[in-house]
Amino acid sequence: MSALSRHGDGFALALGPRVATLVLAVHLLQWQVQGLIRRPGIGDERGELLRRAKRGWVWNQFFVLEEYTGLEPLYIGKLHSDMDRGDGSIKYILSGEGAGTMFTIDDSTGDIHAIQRLDREVKAQYVLRAQALQRQTGQPLEPESEFIVKIQDINDNEPKFLDGPYHATVPEMSVIGTSVIQLTATDADDPTYGNSARVVYSILQGQPYFSVEPRTGIVRVSLPDMDREVRENYSVIIQAKDMGGQLGGLAGTTTLNITLTDVNDNPPKFAQKLYQMSVPESAPVGSVVGRIRAKDRDEGINAEMRYTIIDGDGRDCFDISTDPTNQFGIITIKKRLDFESKRSYTLKVEGANTHLDPRFLSRGPFSDVTIVHVSVEDVDEPPDFDAPFYFVEVPEDLEIGTVFKTVSARDPDVANNSIRYSIERASDPDKYFYIDITSGALMTVQSLDRELLSWHNITILAMEMNNPTQIGSVSVTVKVLDVNDNPPELSQYYEAFVCESAKAGQVRPLIQTVTAVDPDDPLGGQHFYYSLAPEAANNPNFTLRDNQDNSAWILTRRGGFSQLDQSVYYLPIFISDGEQPVQTSTSTLTIRVCSCDGDGNVLSCNAEAYTLPVSLSRGALIAILACIFVLLVMILLILSLRNHRKKPYLSDEEENVHENIVRYDDEGGGEEDTEAFDIAAMWNPREAHAGKIRQDMLPEIESLSRYVPQPCVGVGDGNVHGYVLAKLYEADLDPCAPPYDSLQTYAYEGEGLGGRVAQLAAVRRLQRRPRLRLPQRLGAPLPEAGRDVRGAGGERPALVALSARCQPLDEEASSACL
Repeated sequence: MSALSRHGDGFALALGPRVATLVLAVHLLQWQVQGLIRRPGIGDERGELLRRAKRGWVWNQFFVLEEYTGLEPLYIGKLHSDMDRGDGSIKYILSGEGAGTMFTIDDSTGDIHAIQRLDREVKAQYVLRAQALQRQTGQPLEPESEFIVKIQDINDNEPKFLDGPYHATVPEMSVIGTSVIQLTATDADDPTYGNSARVVYSILQGQPYFSVEPRTGIVRVSLPDMDREVRENYSVIIQAKDMGGQLGGLAGTTTLNITLTDVNDNPPKFAQKLYQMSVPESAPVGSVVGRIRAKDRDEGINAEMRYTIIDGDGRDCFDISTDPTNQFGIITIKKRLDFESKRSYTLKVEGANTHLDPRFLSRGPFSDVTIVHVSVEDVDEPPDFDAPFYFVEVPEDLEIGTVFKTVSARDPDVANNSIRYSIERASDPDKYFYIDITSGALMTVQSLDRELLSWHNITILAMEMNNPTQIGSVSVTVKVLDVNDNPPELSQYYEAFVCESAKAGQVRPLIQTVTAVDPDDPLGGQHFYYSLAPEAANNPNFTLRDNQDNSAWILTRRGGFSQLDQSVYYLPIFISDGEQPVQTSTSTLTIRVCSCDGDGNVLSCNAEAYTLPVSLSRGALIAILACIFVLLVMILLILSLRNHRKKPYLSDEEENVHENIVRYDDEGGGEEDTEAFDIAAMWNPREAHAGKIRQDMLPEIESLSRYVPQPCVGVGDGNVHGYVLAKLYEADLDPCAPPYDSLQTYAYEGEGLGGRVAQLAAVRRLQRRPRLRLPQRLGAPLPEAGRDVRGAGGERPALVALSARCQPLDEEASSACL
């Protein structure tokens, strides 16, 4: 590099390592020094054209090679000012891009060095600024000047394929020169300086199939008729070399994968010339028989097939279609097969490509033909009817037992096989029809009624006698035809009215329009004829007019109707239809005489309605009646409660005696029975204890002794008579004792007791007392009964409790019950 220094009028040139560059720099510097510059404000404020004034120092741009690998800093150039006396009073400073990091300057001598490796591909030039300062004062001696350091390129970067590896496709059978892809390599070196960035392409691998253009990098087919079915993929290596491909240039490579795409250049072929298939005769229509395929070495749409049956005796019974992949032909049943009619079929099937390439038609034909033989297998089929279904029309008045249709079925497998017919009960739940089991004759067993059920759909079953599991069926539709068997009737219940006491000009002749209905359905439609019944033909009050449109008018013949004379009129109407046989009926029209207002509007049709206010509605009347009913119920309830309170406990007029006999016949009680049925209490009342009861079960009737205390009475003999009197005495003294007394007796089974008990049972009415007391004449039989009881101690005991409930009857008599 070079640096220029100015000393007076002469120039000093410091030579660096590159002389040629410095010579060019000298000429440029001389032009700058000798040129004229219009410098307003320097030397002449008016800006006159002056000769260039002397400068302290100037220099041009510097050049330095990249990628310097030396150990010492790289010398770039020297800065020098004419004010520099060499005494070190001048200080040189450097600023700008890379100053201090990439470049340094000796502040005394002005020498500039590069202290790091420079790479043009990172940065091509640096802009720097230099200035000379007074070392002592730091004052600038010269204005700051700018210079450029340019980095010169060397061939240090090889070409690169930035997007590799590459993938490309080309159709098979392509001609020579067919373009496949264009590849581009980039070189980071300076394309404007030398041949460092001039790239040339070549192929290292992939010949003789492909080639590449050296300058453009376009890859082309170099071998004709490459077949995808033979080889589909190719790997090609492309090289890019700089320096124009000369020796010493740098090179880069990439891989290109090329795939041959398919074209329709191969015709389809069937693997077999004859296919054997079989199908049972019972297979339904649409069933798949088999699949065939014509293989094609091509792929995709070029291998899609279309199959057709072009010949054979099975064209009417079979069909062929292409599956969704467009590869296979599916043979299906088009028509029902019958082993007994035909046992085998032959089909001639063609398979052809659907997408043809005109460039390769000479390689055709792109179709193939094969033969398919289909055998029908025999199966045991159910009986077959001579028709797929039956439709019959019968009149509704068909006589029971009349044959209206005969069905026929046969066994398709065995000739003259017996068939049995029946009706599927689910199809004829009401059992209107019957079929002969052998002949198939269909007849009625109940009367048909079109108005009730106009259509019958029944199913006839046919069963083989040799194989009852084989059952055929057929549907029989029976339409019941209409017969005129129903008389016409009024379409609804009609009730007309006329106004009473109407004046002559206020009478409306038309009081009602009537229509009729007929459940029959004649072909020509309904036609009804109306007239008054013969007994009312000369009715003086009303008449009838037939409108000839299936309606009739009821007209009045007079006025002045009165409810007092007659409030209701019944008019018989005679109706007939126009079909054969003619059906007639008589219906009654009710006509009421009503009171009307001045406009003829009905007010009331009942004579008693005049006693009610006009404004009183039916709802109000119902509410009033409901209130009256509620009041009556409340009154009856109150009376019933009052009567219930006044009713005495016992009637004074009747004798109310109830006897309850409870028999205890338990054995094996042991001590429990002894305690429960202690007869000692009968002889000594003092030994009876109120709280001593049977432990295992409670008696149904409890003694009164449990509710009253046991006082000591003066009964010393301890017999039954004294016990009874003591109980009576206690009851008389106790004001809280219940009004009913209880008497319990204990007896033993045996002889001699029956007569005494009979005497006790024969006690009749006694003198009435406030409390029940036994008369004196009861004392004789009771001691005797007690002696009988004491004398029968050796037999099995059985307790008999006789409870007598007594109530006062009158003041002089009372009832004693046992």
